[in-house]
Amino acid sequence: MEPLLLPAGGDGGPDDETTRLERTITRAFRSTAELAKHLPTGAVLVFEVLSPVFTNGGKCQDVNRVMTAWLVGLCAAACFFLCFTDSFHDGKGTVRYVVATRAGLWVIDGTAPPPPDVAATYRLRFIDFFHAVLSLIVFLSVAMFDHNVGACFYPVMSYDTRQVLTDVPLAGGLVGTMLFATFPSTRHGIGFPVHVA
Repeated sequence: MEPLLLPAGGDGGPDDETTRLERTITRAFRSTAELAKHLPTGAVLVFEVLSPVFTNGGKCQDVNRVMTAWLVGLCAAACFFLCFTDSFHDGKGTVRYVVATRAGLWVIDGTAPPPPDVAATYRLRFIDFFHAVLSLIVFLSVAMFDHNVGACFYPVMSYDTRQVLTDVPLAGGLVGTMLFATFPSTRHGIGFPVHVA
């Protein structure tokens, strides 16, 4: 019986081409799977459930506009903040939940902090801020595209405004998603599976 995937020959023949193709496909699938960790799915779900209630189905009064603005602001803040959360297995195999800081990490699950050398590996990096901004852009794109929010803040919409509120969110969401896939993060966030190293 032969294995499904044969090892690469290493001689520059057809096996090398197959191996490169397999690696490319594997990378594409892995970065697509990583999108779930980085896209603001939780905040979008909360927003989509609450926005029809807060906007009164798009028929907003002043109080509805204030509540909707607060809803968008709180969900956007959650998207931004959650990009700095992480989880990992400690020496005993327990999953630990932390927030990345400049010094290392802040333990939020009530357990003792890990040793400083372990904490330093989880400190903030540029990619965390990059992902936080992208997450914010993707969420705001979804919020702008929502019909109830558009009707709430722009009850009488010109053709140009309607085009902007249709095209800009789609482009922002698409570009944000592609950048998430291109520049993945090693953070697991809270609520996503942590793989044992």
